[in-house]
Amino acid sequence: MADTFDPKALWSISYGLYVITSLSDDKLNGQIANTVFQVSADPPRIAVSINKDNLTHEYISKSGMFAVSVLDESTSMPFIGLFGFKTGKDVNKLSQVHYKKGVTGAPIVTDNAISVLEAKVIGKADAGTHTIFIADVVAAEVLRKGKPLTYATYQEIKKGKAPKNAPTYKGPHAEEEHVKAEEGKEGKMQKYVCGICGYVYDPAEGDSEGNIPAGTSFEDIPDDWVCPVCGASKDEFSPEE
Repeated sequence: MADTFDPKALWSISYGLYVITSLSDDKLNGQIANTVFQVSADPPRIAVSINKDNLTHEYISKSGMFAVSVLDESTSMPFIGLFGFKTGKDVNKLSQVHYKKGVTGAPIVTDNAISVLEAKVIGKADAGTHTIFIADVVAAEVLRKGKPLTYATYQEIKKGKAPKNAPTYKGPHAEEEHVKAEEGKEGKMQKYVCGICGYVYDPAEGDSEGNIPAGTSFEDIPDDWVCPVCGASKDEFSPEE
């Protein structure tokens, strides 16, 4: 086998998109994660990979509990931005969504969720920047019909980016290569990049969720428009180089 390493081979691994929540005493927090998987059926057991720098990691480590909300394909980018690009150290995320208290005490986010799970940690593995928490499922519920949001849909249709603490973060050079590969496919108007999350506003596509029609130049967007991913203001954007 050739001694090569092409990171794009990893990009083809399929992922979902989930909200992972936990608690520490009376404090609640949650984050977006794309690495949740079932490891056994009897007993029902799952695993989740969480970055060690995240507040949710601290809460899971202390409580030994977490909940998983499986997001619907129609989930809006502002919702994903709330849990994916903002930290619970600065923002009370749960105050901005609907949730219920589970049997473990962990908050379960019900907004945009098609199903939810609760789990108790039984073990963990050190994965460098992340910890893989292995847990027994103690409760599970289907909330509504829907199609699970995949990471591919998030990136290809919703044009979302990976947060820096995500295991699928590709780094700035990889994002630049992707952008360059897309150049020339659409119009010639200048694209603008969010300095907070890396979202690229493409005038040829506009922002349907923000009611910005395709063909609208960045300069013509209303001043109160915000990044559809992280909620950053228009002045946080800069021209794409």
